[in-house]
Amino acid sequence: MIKKLLTILSPKDRKKFILLMLFTIFVSCIETVGISAVMPFIAVASDPSLIETNKYYHYVYTFLGFQSPKDFVVTFGLTFIGFFIFKSIVNLTSFYMMSRFSQGRAHSIAKRLFSNYLFMSYQRFVGMNSASLSKSLVSETQNMGNMFMAVLLLCSEFFVLIFLYGVLLAVDIKITVALTAFLGVMVLILFKTITKTITAQGRKRVDHQEKYFRIAGESFGNMKIIKLMSSESMTLDNFLKSSKGFVWANIVTASLSHVPRYSLETLGFSTLISIVVYVVYSSNNVAEVLPIVTMYALALYRLLPSVNRIVSSYNNIMYYKKTLDIVYDDFTIQTDSLGELPLTFNNAIELENVSFSYGEATPVLEKVNLTIKTGDKVALIGDSGSGKSTLADVIIGMYPEYSGNISIDGTKLSSENLKSWRSYIGYIPQNIYLFDANVAENVAFGRPMDIKKIKKVLAQADILDFLNKKEGLETMVGDGGIMLSGGQKQRIAIARALYGNPKLLVLDEATSALDSDTESRIMDKIYDLSGDRTLLIIAHRLSTIERCDKVYKIGNMQPILVKGNV
Repeated sequence: MIKKLLTILSPKDRKKFILLMLFTIFVSCIETVGISAVMPFIAVASDPSLIETNKYYHYVYTFLGFQSPKDFVVTFGLTFIGFFIFKSIVNLTSFYMMSRFSQGRAHSIAKRLFSNYLFMSYQRFVGMNSASLSKSLVSETQNMGNMFMAVLLLCSEFFVLIFLYGVLLAVDIKITVALTAFLGVMVLILFKTITKTITAQGRKRVDHQEKYFRIAGESFGNMKIIKLMSSESMTLDNFLKSSKGFVWANIVTASLSHVPRYSLETLGFSTLISIVVYVVYSSNNVAEVLPIVTMYALALYRLLPSVNRIVSSYNNIMYYKKTLDIVYDDFTIQTDSLGELPLTFNNAIELENVSFSYGEATPVLEKVNLTIKTGDKVALIGDSGSGKSTLADVIIGMYPEYSGNISIDGTKLSSENLKSWRSYIGYIPQNIYLFDANVAENVAFGRPMDIKKIKKVLAQADILDFLNKKEGLETMVGDGGIMLSGGQKQRIAIARALYGNPKLLVLDEATSALDSDTESRIMDKIYDLSGDRTLLIIAHRLSTIERCDKVYKIGNMQPILVKGNV
């Protein structure tokens, strides 16, 4: 667990953590001084003659030039009050610094995880569950902040416990050992029972919360199907099961987290009262033991919350242990490190003995040899699952873990020049993703926004006139483009692909969801716009590829030319 926590912390964060620990030691020293000073103050307040008989009191009395014992006691008391005000300020500062550190780490972890998700290979990404990734970003990062806070509280209270315990041993070793025995047995019982249950609830929380996110995401993405099949009640029942499981895990944990406090308070103060009764019963001069009893009362008043926080913090750490495992796994995901070496695309794309499979599965492509010259209009056809889209994805660099060679103008495609290669590509998928923003933002899609260029590509995609009848480039498309028709979404996707002025335009069954007339109009527009661009089309309908120069049918993991010349 410590190794994983250190891995998640950057070198700069580790330094901050060490400095924070040093500060908590300082705070613990102040806490100890505050408790330790109670006994001498009570002693001299109850018996001013100690100023003359005790050499330490007498030295301070004469050094500061007090004129009467009353002035000495009053000054002692006022100084004590000032010290406790200072102690409160230091404690508040310490808590602020711990909160800032723990929540700051939640932010930095979310930043690192999102970066890992964005820069991981696409091949790995498609094998992951998007709901799990969202849960890690939203929920688990905050849980990690809570876990860091628990670690900091545990460490700070541990120092307080050690220092105060040392003072109590110096005051009376017998009473201190007796208290330790009683409290130690109770703490051990709590660790053996409560902590085990809380750890188990932590695992259940993760499982139920993952289902919670997954069901919500899948339901929103399939709302039309849910309504069509009248399965709202079944979907709601599944959601409620995961929600109740998640909430119940939190209820059990929240309830059990208070058990240590009340158990320790009951045992601790019962023991203290027993000690007072014993002292009163066995001593003839209660005034002599009053400072010691007061000292132990205040020490326990401070120690019991410390012990409780240590136990609670440890329980929280164990509750979030599964969170640490999840974050650590995603934190150490291997990401792509792509270079930007220049690459030209003026002649041809050449595939030599290219083979590809998903993991250990049966190969999808095997020893593919294919040449696509610039300006070619190439179609890939075949049965579903034959490998058409996979071949296109390999060509455009989405699946770099293939065997064989892919060359662009004679230069081998590699991680050093993959970014340059992708800059030449415009991609129009079957399922168009439009985010809830205006048309201009959807066309630019994170690239620098050039309004003149956006209008040009929208006009080329034959949708600018329609938009001008609405709010122009400011027209909102809705979540997933729900406010547009299928053909309108397709045209915006074409404009998005053309915005980067690509040399290779790839259509992955981009018109399969459209009716024949709309498809024919859009394909005519694409062919007209392609000009001297290279066009790669994956399609089921033969009407889509009528104007292609070459048609390859994918079968037995190989592209077979069925139209055109090599």
